[in-house]
Amino acid sequence: MREYQTITAAQYAADWKTQRIVDRTLQMAIEVCLDIAGHIISDEGYRVPNSYADTFSVLFENQVIDGRLLSVLEKMARCRNLIVHHYDKIDAEIIVGILKKNLPDFEAFKIAVLSVFGMER
Repeated sequence: MREYQTITAAQYAADWKTQRIVDRTLQMAIEVCLDIAGHIISDEGYRVPNSYADTFSVLFENQVIDGRLLSVLEKMARCRNLIVHHYDKIDAEIIVGILKKNLPDFEAFKIAVLSVFGMER
């Protein structure tokens, strides 16, 4: 995804191939985080979330992630829902914004999970 970090919203909006690559890759990255969160919730016996965004709230409630990461991941879960269900309403500015400032948050999620559960990186 880093190769797309320099695109503008106008470039993203004008190129359907770029849109598909970026949208689908973001969707998959967010879903990987959701899948990992779901496994943690199940394995640890945490409360059952009532939405994708709430999945990350459960991790926050159990000190797996911090408040800043919770806020970012909740927004990403909502973005995933737009990509999957309301692709006609995707805002190029939001997608490009995620590319420019939120890609490191996927690594932050990985680090948080590994550190809480004592796994090696």
